[in-house]
Amino acid sequence: MAEAEKYLDLPLEEVLGDRFGRYSKYIIQERALPDARDGLKPVQRRILYAMHQEKNTYDKAYRKSAKTVGTVIGNYHPHGDTSVYDAMVRLSQTWKVRKPLVEMHGNNGSVDGDPPAAMRYTEARLSAISSELLRDIEKETVEFIPNFDDTINEPTVLPAKFPNLLVNGSTGISAGYATEIPPHNIGEVIDAVIMRIDKPEAGVPELMKKLKGPDFPTGGIIQGVAGIQKAYETGKGKIVLRGRAEIQQQRGGREQIVIDEIPYEVNKASMVKRMDELRLDRKVEGITEVRDETDRTGLRVVVELKKDANSEGVLNYLYKHTDLQISYNFNMVAIHERTPKLMSLPMMLDSYIKHQKEVVTRQSLYDLNKAKKRAHIVEGLIKAISILDEVIATIRSSSDKQDAKQRLMAKYEFSDEQAEAIVTLQLYRLTNTDITALQSEAAELQERIDYLEHLLAHEGELLKVIKSDLRSMKKQYNDQRLTQIEDEVEELKVDLEVTVASEDVLVSVTKDGYIKRTSLRSYAASNGEDFAIKDGDHLLRLMEVNTTDNLLVFTNLGKYLFLPVHKLPDIRWKDLGQYIANIVQVEKEEFIIDAIPVREFTEDRYLLFFTKNGMVKKSELKLYQATRHSKALVAINLKGDDEVVDVHVTDGHSNIFIASNRAYGLWYTEEEVNAVGQRAAGVKAITLKEDEEVVSGQVFDPNSDPSIVLATQRGAVKRMRLKEFDVTSRAKRGVLMLRELKKNPHRLIDVHLVGREDELILKTNRQETKTLRPMDLKANDRYSNGSFVIDTDEQGIVEEAWEKPTYQKPFAMEDHEES
Repeated sequence: MAEAEKYLDLPLEEVLGDRFGRYSKYIIQERALPDARDGLKPVQRRILYAMHQEKNTYDKAYRKSAKTVGTVIGNYHPHGDTSVYDAMVRLSQTWKVRKPLVEMHGNNGSVDGDPPAAMRYTEARLSAISSELLRDIEKETVEFIPNFDDTINEPTVLPAKFPNLLVNGSTGISAGYATEIPPHNIGEVIDAVIMRIDKPEAGVPELMKKLKGPDFPTGGIIQGVAGIQKAYETGKGKIVLRGRAEIQQQRGGREQIVIDEIPYEVNKASMVKRMDELRLDRKVEGITEVRDETDRTGLRVVVELKKDANSEGVLNYLYKHTDLQISYNFNMVAIHERTPKLMSLPMMLDSYIKHQKEVVTRQSLYDLNKAKKRAHIVEGLIKAISILDEVIATIRSSSDKQDAKQRLMAKYEFSDEQAEAIVTLQLYRLTNTDITALQSEAAELQERIDYLEHLLAHEGELLKVIKSDLRSMKKQYNDQRLTQIEDEVEELKVDLEVTVASEDVLVSVTKDGYIKRTSLRSYAASNGEDFAIKDGDHLLRLMEVNTTDNLLVFTNLGKYLFLPVHKLPDIRWKDLGQYIANIVQVEKEEFIIDAIPVREFTEDRYLLFFTKNGMVKKSELKLYQATRHSKALVAINLKGDDEVVDVHVTDGHSNIFIASNRAYGLWYTEEEVNAVGQRAAGVKAITLKEDEEVVSGQVFDPNSDPSIVLATQRGAVKRMRLKEFDVTSRAKRGVLMLRELKKNPHRLIDVHLVGREDELILKTNRQETKTLRPMDLKANDRYSNGSFVIDTDEQGIVEEAWEKPTYQKPFAMEDHEES
């Protein structure tokens, strides 16, 4: 029973909660976050204090790092040697801290993320500025606590004679808290502290006249003063930090980008590797080589450019897609009064000023007590010398030191301290001349005591001392600001020509949705023969375009796909293209109506849509410029079971010819259709009867005279001249183009406007096709039913008719309209 009582029966949640709570408290207070007063984490403080105790200071020789690490672990910080050494190395890295607190001999790492040499190889000592963090620590200026094994004491905070938290910044992650405080310029920080002392109500905008913003040891350029101000006001804020790059002219009209500063905490080797990968993957055009020319004289990365490359564009691309530009997020959390706190700039300054008041007060009290003690002893010595013979006689007649002290105290009213000083006095001090020196020392001591008492009684005097000390620190350690600050964040615009190699290619689109981009070489090698296509599918468009162009692909369901040509897969002429659904998600019953190449989304171009249920819609082309390429976008709002039958690009002044399956044709001008928004439904194009639908909507130049070719389900084809029709207005019934038969009447499958070279292909429900040249047919009037070109009994009913796509040369919009 007694054995069982040793164990507690507790719920797991309670145990976990309690243990994790304790662990978190430890991590937060004692490991990962800096103190708001001296800006140090416990391990850093212990390293500096251990080196100070070992007299491993800037004015003495370097000492093996391993020795220091051993002292730190043995006396103050019972953790792994790696964590201690890593912390020590970071304090010495000039690219990580603005004012290194440790000086190190040997390899202490690099901007490329190389590891430092092992601690048995490196040597270290405190830097000169570190001694300012520890100055007067012997004067009981800070609180001490016992170390982990109660053998010696260690400080809870350092006197910190300069505002280290802001000067060197801090970064750390604990349980539930993280901190990211950037480094600053020591002169600016000291000016801000002095301003806050002189004017305690000074706000952030005023303080920022002195403290402009972070000053990173790696230099660079900060963009976004508003972000700095927000961070100083709230503790959180975001700025853009970019490296310093310059475009330099080379011989032969070439240019190169030279980078001599990179953003803070960016790994240079990784950045250079990423830049070279962009070149290899051809994500950016114009780079021939990326070289890291960094040597002992300084950092230098060179990006060699091709002749006539767009250097500004390449640089912008590098800013946007590599660590040459990063976002820096302030998260100024520090331990303030033993609690983690998100601190604004005024809070940080106040916390430091309060700490300095305490340090100077304790220092002054220590000096005062010391001066008073010495003054008391000097007073005793003066008195003893004035009655020297009696004192000597008394001492000589005493049996031992203790007896002598007792007799002096009893006979001449010396205090214990004075009697001790007299009996331990060296004989040579008994010469007559020394009384004057003692009297001048007494006067000096009294003056010092008066000053210190005045100082402790008046806060203004105390603040004067703090300010003069800070000014002398600034005088000794100030240096030039390294990071430049720009007010606004520059918006990065990357031209397409920078990211895409400009190349003329061939794009083919099929009715069933197979798209491919083919090099002109591959096309020429096949002589345009052997085009890979699935059974039952046919070629819709064949266009020579540039990789910098875009393709608008329209579907029957009123959607469109925005496809940059350079993103289309490069596939040989003899191979099947990529199925549209593999590029962008489309629905099962969706198929392609048309594909239109666009070089520029200009003001004076329009898209015209014709739908099955007799609607027409006109919208400005520029509305269809999209930034998202991953999904189908709305091209027209369709009602019910309506579908798009035709899409065209126009200049706003074309003529329109629309035809229904019942063979009604209507001709009017484009001006009859007003331009509407991208998602609108449009207006009525033609009046339809029941069971009637639009099979074709065509556009043509008012000055041209195309032939109209009708194809019917019964295998008849009929060519008509435009003069058979009159120009009327929108939404009319139109005129009949075929003779109506009582039995098995002709129904139109499609209508095309053709020129001399055009060919028409008919396809039946038995997958048979027939190719013909419509211009070989004689022109008929409106009252005939044309010529039969397919025997429907033998070959099946005609289901589809299309123009054989011609090879469209490097495009102008006009070519497309006329087709």
